[in-house]
Amino acid sequence: QVQLVESGGGLVQPGGSLTLSCAASGNIFSISVMGWYRQAPGKQRELVATITSGGSTNYADSVKGRFTISRDNAKNTVYLQMNSLKPEDTAVYYCNYRDRLPPHSGYWGQGTQVTVSS
Repeated sequence: QVQLVESGGGLVQPGGSLTLSCAASGNIFSISVMGWYRQAPGKQRELVATITSGGSTNYADSVKGRFTISRDNAKNTVYLQMNSLKPEDTAVYYCNYRDRLPPHSGYWGQGTQVTVSS
């Protein structure tokens, strides 16, 4: 069982920056994938970025060049650095953890609100 706690959300002006953090605790495996997903009003939840324990990353086209995902394995924490924020980035951002070994157990954080508005 893994617990995920997100932090760092808030209100930011268009063009501004914000960094989200997600701390994992519990039965954490050394080989895993962690990532960020978001759900905007009236939209389905979508992938933002993922990172493996080995450092391989994947980004949604909408955030490439603006967002950077990173991971501190020693602290079991994943970060999302968000730059050049746009109003369309407004959403609840959720942290996700998934084991790379069977049965590939997955877990979600509670979510943190990011609002981009002037």
